[in-house]
Amino acid sequence: MAARAGSLVAAVLAHSGRLDKEHLGTRGEVCNMINKKYNEFLPSMQSAEELVAQVDGLSSNIDLLRASIENEVQQDLNVAVAEFAELKQQLERDTLVLSVLKKLQEFDRAIKEHKTALLEKKYVAAAQQLEKARSSLRNLESRKGFELKILRALGTELTVQTQNMLCHLGEEWQKLVVWQLPPSKESSLEAVVHSELHLHTMPSKEEEVAGPPVVSVLQALAVLGELHTRLKAFGQLLLKYILKPVISYPSLQPLPEERPDVLILRFKSEEPVLDQSSPMEVFDKIKLIFEVLHKYLLNVPLEQPGEDRKDGRVTLAELLGELIWEELSNCLVQNCLVNSIPTNSSKLEQYTEVIKSTEEFEKALKNMQFLKGDTTDLLKYARNVNSHFASKKCQDVIAAARNLMTSEIHNTVKITPDSCVTLPQLPGPGSGDHSKMQKSPSLLHNGTVNLEGETRLSQYTFSLPTCRISSSVEQLMELVYQTLLEATVSTDQCCVQLFYSVRRIFQLFYEVVPTYHKESLQKFPQLAAIHHNNCMYLAHHLLTLGHQFRYRTTNILSNGAASFVDLVPAFRRLGMECFKAQMRVQKGEILERLSSARNFSNMDDEENFRAANKAVRQVLHQLKRLGQVWQDVFPVNVYCKAMGTLLNTALTEIVTRIVALEDISAEDADRLYSLCRIMVEEGPQVFTPLPEAEKNKKYQEEVPVYVEKWMTFKELMIILQANLQEIVDQWADGKGPLAAEFSAAEVKSLIRALFQNTERRAAALAKIK
Repeated sequence: MAARAGSLVAAVLAHSGRLDKEHLGTRGEVCNMINKKYNEFLPSMQSAEELVAQVDGLSSNIDLLRASIENEVQQDLNVAVAEFAELKQQLERDTLVLSVLKKLQEFDRAIKEHKTALLEKKYVAAAQQLEKARSSLRNLESRKGFELKILRALGTELTVQTQNMLCHLGEEWQKLVVWQLPPSKESSLEAVVHSELHLHTMPSKEEEVAGPPVVSVLQALAVLGELHTRLKAFGQLLLKYILKPVISYPSLQPLPEERPDVLILRFKSEEPVLDQSSPMEVFDKIKLIFEVLHKYLLNVPLEQPGEDRKDGRVTLAELLGELIWEELSNCLVQNCLVNSIPTNSSKLEQYTEVIKSTEEFEKALKNMQFLKGDTTDLLKYARNVNSHFASKKCQDVIAAARNLMTSEIHNTVKITPDSCVTLPQLPGPGSGDHSKMQKSPSLLHNGTVNLEGETRLSQYTFSLPTCRISSSVEQLMELVYQTLLEATVSTDQCCVQLFYSVRRIFQLFYEVVPTYHKESLQKFPQLAAIHHNNCMYLAHHLLTLGHQFRYRTTNILSNGAASFVDLVPAFRRLGMECFKAQMRVQKGEILERLSSARNFSNMDDEENFRAANKAVRQVLHQLKRLGQVWQDVFPVNVYCKAMGTLLNTALTEIVTRIVALEDISAEDADRLYSLCRIMVEEGPQVFTPLPEAEKNKKYQEEVPVYVEKWMTFKELMIILQANLQEIVDQWADGKGPLAAEFSAAEVKSLIRALFQNTERRAAALAKIK
């Protein structure tokens, strides 16, 4: 234990000794370093202080120098800047003045050169110099803030020189192109024949050097921007006195006469073969005119910069074409091609000649550069002949139909069940399931047994009864059938258009006829009857019209669309409404006449009896007049129903008035009976549906069938002459003929009016139950 403690102390002491040595070494190094630093720092500090003193000196010198510059140099600099700005403005003014003087010099030089060129008749150069002068003047006028009074004078001078040159060019143009026109401004045939165009565009040998060629005049006009105006005026004269008359008047023949120094274009009038020229003839005439014009005038090349053309060159023909082709082509279409459209589909194939001629015509104009390469409306119109044919056909059909509708109604024709008017011969359906239908054999194969029924319907079962219709309506149906037949052999598009044109015909009839003939239909009973028959006639044909053509039209219409059945109710209603309106008018007149009979009361008064007798006679006269007016017009059954209705109206009114009487004397009864006897005897005579008197007896005997109150009226006559017992017998406890016509109350009222109040009357009244 003691040994271990000794070794530890020895180790500690040895370690502490080593530490002391290391400490002493470190202290020495620190001291050396501090001494070294202080020895070097002091000189550095001293040099820095010297530098600070020098900087302070320099700073004060700089401040002095800045103050000197601000006080002396700045003033000189401001003066220099002001002088520089003034010199710059003066330079700009001088530059502007110099440029203005140059432009004025250019203007003056251009005007002088223009005048010189104009005197030498160098029109293109003169025009170009004018344009230079105009450009210089525009440049001067465009300078803002610079105005010269001389500019106005220069503008005036330029205008004067321009107008002077245009005057010279106008005179030259008038020498080149001379129109000899009649005093009248109208382009009639006579005026056109006396019109001439002279072109002096080919100078003679003496004038080739001195005289200006046409190119120079036209190019000068183009430079000045006046060519469009001159050419437009020339084109309008060309259209008015040459091109349009050639299209409008078939008798005109162009006669170009070529001389060494002039071309004369005039016309001669020949007797035309047809009222209208064919397109081929018109095209040939116009081609001849343009060929001559192209040779002597329109082939002139011109420079037109800025017109979206290659190298700015263009011929006069192209410029003229742009100005007049649209109007010329429209005239060709309206006055030539429209008239050449076939009116019959069978002639459509022949129209290929017109299309070919139109193509050749346009090709010729393109070769002369009158037209551009695109297809024009003229050729498009000719190629679209099917559509135009359909449109023209439809227009013609509608126009013809309207003329028929507005013609007189009273011109009539008689229609009978045997009539086959307007019914075309149509072949049976040749395709579809309908062709597979077979007829039932009438005999067995052994030929011994007839399986068909012996009873057959009459061939007239579904025929229209005999009546009279307007001849215009018959013609209208003929037009309808012809149009539909035309549709069956036309193209699909044309077929559809024609079919709907036929529908429009009927719709037009529905709207036009009642309106156009309104006053006549209201005023005249016969016209109302004819209109009724017309409507029924049209409705009768409409029932089967579509079916007849169903398998002959285009597929679009053959599937059931080609039908007119939907129009049938409307036409029947149209006829019935007109007829009913007339019946109401006639009924009103009958009732008005009977109203003057003084209620058929006090017939023992002679004046009252005469009034009642007159009223009855007037009613019969009215009915007889109507019977004559409607005779042979209405179908027999319609006639009898109409007359029976009117006669029934009169009888009903008479019965009502007599039954309403409260007191009827014996004399009154006799006179009332006499009036009734007149109605019974003469009433049937109004039934005269046929012109043959013998045939009318049948219908006069069937009056009770058509007059509902006929038996009632006869029973009233019996009551007027019967005694109480006879009346009771006629009543027969409500089972007799009297009870069938009158009610118990009415019979009792008549008994009270006819007989005095006695026990017998009371007993009779008691039996009327």
